[in-house]
Amino acid sequence: MIRGMLTPPAAVLAILFASGAPLEKKRLAALLGFQEKELAMALAALADSLRGTGIALVERAAVVELRTAPEAAALVKKLRESELARDLGKASLETLAVIAYEEGATRGEVDWVRGVNSSASLRTLLMRGLIEGREDTRDKRRVRYDLTTEALAYLGLTRAAELPRHAELARAAKMIVEEETAKASLPDSSTEV
Repeated sequence: MIRGMLTPPAAVLAILFASGAPLEKKRLAALLGFQEKELAMALAALADSLRGTGIALVERAAVVELRTAPEAAALVKKLRESELARDLGKASLETLAVIAYEEGATRGEVDWVRGVNSSASLRTLLMRGLIEGREDTRDKRRVRYDLTTEALAYLGLTRAAELPRHAELARAAKMIVEEETAKASLPDSSTEV
């Protein structure tokens, strides 16, 4: 048991589910405090326990992740098609606008501008191919989202600079983000004695 609460397979499942992305086996073992052999046993037990659940453990040489099982492909396809058939909606359009005017924004920046969690909107835009993620050069733990050529075509533009008041609003957005970043990096004066 991991700290008296979870079995090793359950601990692996929790970490993989929470990450939502492929994890290197070395990192997974380090996070859980497992030796290589312990991790291999936990992965095998987890793979066995997931049979028939619609979820599969996918392993490559050095990486492991949770995915939908092949037998669920028809259901997943149906879900994706229904999501793509709907209009974008106000939340997704707001998210797209923040990314367009900011010329690339992190989820935190989009959330800050909109005042709400934008995860679902980002997912919708990613699935439709309207935005793409890239590693943030300032903080490699974050993803910075940009418009795709598909988004420009969707908006009837050939480049983002054709958006109304683009230069003015992009400049204002950049200044606000820089100010907020600077404020966040200052020590909190209320904790000083």
